[in-house]
Amino acid sequence: MRRIYPDIQDNPDIVQAYAYPADRPWLRLNMVASADGAAWLNGRSGGLSSPGDKRVFQLLRGLSDVIVAGASTVRKEGYGPVPPRDSWAELRVGRPKVPPIAVITRSMGFDLDGELFTDAPSRTIVITCEAAPHERREAAARHCDVVVAGAESVDLSLAVAALHERGLTRILCEGGPRVNAQLSAHDLVDELCLSISPLLVGGGAARILNGEPSQVGLGLSQVLEEEGVLFCRYTREQSHDRAD
Repeated sequence: MRRIYPDIQDNPDIVQAYAYPADRPWLRLNMVASADGAAWLNGRSGGLSSPGDKRVFQLLRGLSDVIVAGASTVRKEGYGPVPPRDSWAELRVGRPKVPPIAVITRSMGFDLDGELFTDAPSRTIVITCEAAPHERREAAARHCDVVVAGAESVDLSLAVAALHERGLTRILCEGGPRVNAQLSAHDLVDELCLSISPLLVGGGAARILNGEPSQVGLGLSQVLEEEGVLFCRYTREQSHDRAD
């Protein structure tokens, strides 16, 4: 892997390249897309990935306090518990060996007996709303931390605030596109890490934001490259002026 922006460097320190700011909460989106903007291939993001993308994906997980994903992404991508990794030992000093996964869901329409909800090394967080079926909330609470954020639907501003209250301030969101769009529309995104795969997909695949419109100015912080895949890091313009 090499850095091609803001300067050229072979084998950069990617831990430093993706370090979170030390002085404030930070919400990072991490997505992969084709060269023509598709967020998935045949319904899943894995077809767009590469060895370099997988390394960045795992590093970003190791750096985070919590991994956020929508229920649809959890189902489609087959999420399971995050396994401990030897390479994370130094990254996670003073924190649990693995970050918890926080699943955003209104209907709670997934298998609550799956390993993600019953056997995760760091207890899974289920973020839902008052309108979610009461019996499903009770079932989830037997193995997970349940956060109620909002009445008829999940209020992502309340959800993010609830994570901060738990000391989970370095947030990594892995989508999907609808959750990304809602976070952006609610002015909650500080950074986008975007892997661009050298592939044309076409068809009806969603973009990395799919839903509520928003317009957020981003500055290009860095670009890494490996085997034709670009790893772009965009940070929000003047994000330090936004209230935490």
